[in-house]
Amino acid sequence: MKDERKTEIKVGITVLAAILIFLWIFGWAKNISIRSAENLIKVSFKNVAGLEIGDPVTINGFRKGYVNDMKVLPNEVIVEIAIDNDITLKEDARFSISMLDLMGGKKVEIYPGEASASLNLNEIHHGIFLSDIPAVMSLLGSVQDDLVTVLKDVKITLSSMNNYLTDESLSLDIKQSLKNLNTLTSEVNELIKQNKENFKQLTENVVTLTDKTNNLIRNNEQNLTDLLKNLNEVTNKSNKLLNDINKLTDETFSKKNNLGKLLYDEEMMRDIKATLKQVNELTSILIEQLKGKGVNVDANIF
Repeated sequence: MKDERKTEIKVGITVLAAILIFLWIFGWAKNISIRSAENLIKVSFKNVAGLEIGDPVTINGFRKGYVNDMKVLPNEVIVEIAIDNDITLKEDARFSISMLDLMGGKKVEIYPGEASASLNLNEIHHGIFLSDIPAVMSLLGSVQDDLVTVLKDVKITLSSMNNYLTDESLSLDIKQSLKNLNTLTSEVNELIKQNKENFKQLTENVVTLTDKTNNLIRNNEQNLTDLLKNLNEVTNKSNKLLNDINKLTDETFSKKNNLGKLLYDEEMMRDIKATLKQVNELTSILIEQLKGKGVNVDANIF
């Protein structure tokens, strides 16, 4: 009887322990906590890429919360996260969704910040999505056709270059060019050796000429200054003369002076032409009379 009683007690303790362990594992998996004090924060993400309710929330890599709820809007997803109340977040805190493990799980990573002011828990904050392996593979899938085309083009290019570089005539030309370059280099070296003294003398002459030029400029600095000043004055006077000529030309074209009136006044030109015509006729009459009986003057004076 006693043995049966002991057996029942052992079975009861084992079942109770199993139930407690199951509840603990279930609570850990579902982020169920017996603590009632948790802070809820809403974060807006453009893309959550596989994040689910119950996924962990880590602070500097240490798990301190979980995803409590998510709400899908037209252009964003509002993620409500619950973190332990012993965590203090600053106003420069940053939120990001990153890869939890190689199996594709997701987590919300929080950088708590270093500002003096605390984070306003009633506002909706903005987070970023960090590309992971699935995102990269999706990107590669979107550009797969382009990559295939690029690889084909590279293959064709490499094949063409290989054919070009392995061409025997090209190889001979390159060898001949290198040989000619070597010969030219040797000849230039020999030329330099043979004219070493001449180059040295040329360098010395250049130095001497430079010194003399410097001395000449230094000794005639005042004269050069005066010359430049005179040239400047001549330039200014020339500019003034050109301006006066331009002004006179404009006045002449616009008939604002006597020369312009004389050259461009049509009435005056007609009078001058008429006067010249009359003078020409009078001259003709005088010449005919001088050839005949002399000048005949018939004057009727009233």
